[in-house]
Amino acid sequence: MKQVTAAFVALLMSVIPTGILAETKSAEGARVFFVGLTDGARVSSPVTVTFGLVGMSVAPAGMEKQNSGHHHLLIDRPPFGEGPDGAAELRRPLPFDAQHLHFAGGRTEAQIDLPPGRHSLQLVLGDTDHYPHDPPILSDVIEIIVE
Repeated sequence: MKQVTAAFVALLMSVIPTGILAETKSAEGARVFFVGLTDGARVSSPVTVTFGLVGMSVAPAGMEKQNSGHHHLLIDRPPFGEGPDGAAELRRPLPFDAQHLHFAGGRTEAQIDLPPGRHSLQLVLGDTDHYPHDPPILSDVIEIIVE
């Protein structure tokens, strides 16, 4: 009986996404976007990046508030959900590294130092624990040229 139970649990774990208990529902129609920064823009460093949000509110990490989250800026990486970890990254907290900037305090604008050249940017709204919402609230990926 223990073998059957263990096999059933293993099967169940293979079909249930990791982090399912941490998923926070997003508000219908919610979207995140760049304000005043467009695809193909030529800019100088530091780059001012302003985060737009419709349909939800901004709240600092750690603050439980329905229909809210905080911004994350993804830099020079594949579109969210299409990186090396694929769709699995949609079910995990966003990493803390140079390609995933966290604005956990609830900021809606930042000055980002970027070297000259082409850079891709994408916004992701994260919940109180840095998990993407369900469904995820993602901006389009834009490419900017730092001169």
